[in-house]
Amino acid sequence: MTVQHRELASGRWNELSLVEQLGNIGSEVERAMKWKKKNNPDYCMRAFERALELLDLTLASPPNRLRLKEIARTREMLVDFFYGENQFATTEKSLSAYFLRFACAARRIAP
Repeated sequence: MTVQHRELASGRWNELSLVEQLGNIGSEVERAMKWKKKNNPDYCMRAFERALELLDLTLASPPNRLRLKEIARTREMLVDFFYGENQFATTEKSLSAYFLRFACAARRIAP
């Protein structure tokens, strides 16, 4: 997988709070779901791969070391939803609701 977010991967991602990181990941997940609905698997997978890249940056971010379990579980759930058999019975509605909370919280703390 090629790096899509070069500036963020170079360290800027670590400057964001976990709430801001998850809000940004949610944007990519929303894009992936939008393209999935429009029956465009190529664009869906591109957006999903960007979300995975951001999740991996979040997992590697030192300030998040105490939240690794939840972040890793979120990654596992997303991979299962987009690539797997959806054994967790995840829905688009539940994904949207989960990530929307972070996007709203990030907006409240933004300068």
